This record gives sequence, structure tokens and C-alpha cells, in this order.
Amino acid sequence: MVTRPPAVAGTFYEGTPERLAAQVAACLAENPEPEAIERFIGAVVPHAGLMYSGHVAAAFYAMAELPRRFIILCPNHTGFGHFAAINRQGDWRTPLGSVPIDTPLADALMEKSQLLGDDDRAHAREHSLEVQLPFLQQLHRDFTFVPICLGANRYDYCEEIGSAIAAVVAAAGEPVGILASSDLNHYEDQKTTLRKDQLAIDEILKLDPRGLWRAVEESDISMCGFIPATTMLIAAKQLGAKHARLIKHATSGDVNGDYSHVVGYAALVIS
Repeated sequence: MVTRPPAVAGTFYEGTPERLAAQVAACLAENPEPEAIERFIGAVVPHAGLMYSGHVAAAFYAMAELPRRFIILCPNHTGFGHFAAINRQGDWRTPLGSVPIDTPLADALMEKSQLLGDDDRAHAREHSLEVQLPFLQQLHRDFTFVPICLGANRYDYCEEIGSAIAAVVAAAGEPVGILASSDLNHYEDQKTTLRKDQLAIDEILKLDPRGLWRAVEESDISMCGFIPATTMLIAAKQLGAKHARLIKHATSGDVNGDYSHVVGYAALVIS
């Protein structure tokens, strides 16, 4: 079994089991108790350091009825590896323990789309998927997942991979959560970021993957995970999604007080 060791433990999140468990608990505690636990098809969750975006991600994880299996889509920040990199076997480790890759689900996805390539390199140093795991480990210890790192700026690739995900999830015989890891606009002032964030959020709320793609390109929104988010929306619509809801929206300025140079974060649920 190939184990992918943590790449950002001690930087993006606390590096020991005790401190990480306390950090995740603190992120969850920054949100009100959810009125009800909700089933979902897909979601957008942020991926900055937990001190900045963890409370936003926690707002989703606290209210979601978490299934046993997940497909987690993330962007490729490093530039390494295959443009649509999947891990098909082994496990990923964080300070909270190891999480097994769902090999049957990964193999089914690779059968449906030849764009997906089994490649460890794209995932080796990528933080955006890794930071989701501590929330799932703390809230739902018995789960498997398929990691997919997307780096090709092509809408037709999103369509093919999104359709493959929808087909595999529909055939799974049990719920499979589809998570898209993405922050929103980067490194502009608060007013500009809130405006640009809202343009992207509005398209997600309309369940419009092509509209999201267009908004990002035409309005110069530096949304790093728009490819995963677009792919997730395509899959979710094919699986019958009818509703989208913004759970929480914040910026890094809300944490550090610097509103001149912020990153936007949002948690959205698709059902």
C-alpha cells in the first residue's frame, strides 16, 4: 500500500494529533449549531490555512450528513503531474491517522473517463485537498475517498470528468459526496474581493457551471478551484441537483484585520 504523507501538517494546520483535534473543534465552535443535518450531492469548501478559512469549511462539515464515500476535487497549485490526476490506491495520512483511498470508486471513474491518470506527483505537495481530511476524520472516522487534482483550463474536460463522476455516483448504490475545494478571489482589497466573490457565488447558486466558468474568465476572478467547482456542478446537475445554498462567506481580512489584501472563502452546499 502506498501512503501519501501529510505535506502541510504544521503549516496549514496543526501538526500533532492533540493540537489538530483542538483546532478542528475550535473551527466548528465558531459556527452556530446547525438546525438540522442535511443530505447533499456536492459542495464547495475553502482550503486556506485552518486559522483563516477553517471556520468557513467547518460551517459546511457541521451541517452535512456525511456519507461513507467521497470524491474530492481540488486544483493543482504546484503545476506538477498529470492535468487530471487521480490516486487509485493506498491511503493518505494526517496527524489524525490514515484514510484509505476508495480503489473501486477510482477504478470506475478511470473506466468512464480516459482523461484521468493515476499520478502521485500532482498530489504530493498539494494542500487544497489535504486540508479537508481533518474535518472528515474528526466528524466521521470511517470513510474512504478518491482524490482528483484538476489543472487543465478546458471546459470540455470538466464536462467529461463531471459526467464520469455522475455516472459512477449514480451506479454506486449508496451516497457519495462530491466536494470541490476552492478559495475565491485572491489578494485584492476587501470591496473588490466581495464584489468578485459574489459574481462567482451567484453562478454557483444558479447551478450554472458554464456561467461560473464565464464569470471567472470575464471578470478576472482569481478563484483557484473554479475547475473543480465547475466539474462538481456538472456532476451534481446530472445527478438531479435542484438547490444550492450559501452557508458562509468570509475573507482573510476578517481574521487578520488587513482588508487591503484579502482572500475570499465560501462554503456552499448543492442538493
